[in-house]
Amino acid sequence: MRIKVNFAVEKELNIPIDYNYLLQSLIYNQLDGKLSNFLHDQGFIANGRSFKLFTFSRILGNTRFIRDKKMLSVSSPFSIAISSPVSDFVQSLAENLIRSKDIKINDQNLSVESINILSSPKSKSEVEVKMLSPITVYSTLLTAEGKKKTYYYTPYESDFSRLISENLAKKYKALYHQAANGLKLKIEPLRVSTRSLKIITYKSTIIKGWLGTYKLTGSPELITLAYDTGLGSKNSQGFGCFEVIGEPT
Repeated sequence: MRIKVNFAVEKELNIPIDYNYLLQSLIYNQLDGKLSNFLHDQGFIANGRSFKLFTFSRILGNTRFIRDKKMLSVSSPFSIAISSPVSDFVQSLAENLIRSKDIKINDQNLSVESINILSSPKSKSEVEVKMLSPITVYSTLLTAEGKKKTYYYTPYESDFSRLISENLAKKYKALYHQAANGLKLKIEPLRVSTRSLKIITYKSTIIKGWLGTYKLTGSPELITLAYDTGLGSKNSQGFGCFEVIGEPT
């Protein structure tokens, strides 16, 4: 399930170009306390891993890069798409956003103009998608010196698709408490270039992700789950949100 939250500001909203943490904090702050604490501290568990089972887009709308300040200027109207398969999450977030009189990003006030509820894409085994926030896929490796190193995969490496499919199978188990037996997904880059690479700093951690358009082929159940939870890793930090091309954002 997805909502598109349409915001307005009186003048302009000035935020850092790496604003994922600010949007994530806004989401957590607008959830009911018990649910917010559960997601932040525990989440949904599968194979010893925790999944928050939500994702969100980059800011959609009027943005302008202020080069000398390395800031982003955002003006009305603009929106954020937020998705989750957990109905309590979506309902709590939407209700609190509509009621809230004190919504801030980077200590600047903004208001909710409207919220659109968007249905999940039609059940298909093949869809073309456009990323609304970058996909990130990585492995933690050991160097010859025994130090940990994070390796980020590109969409043109075979492990990129394999790891995304395995990640979705774990999310499936975390959500439904059963194995995703026989359910698989393949992702292929369609229009992805070096300009699609985005390097984002999240709480002092550098994360590499990819925008662009892709073809998803496989189990409709996993495609729907990917739409609701995000593709790849770090979805609750603002990665892996996509729209199906030809359907509403």
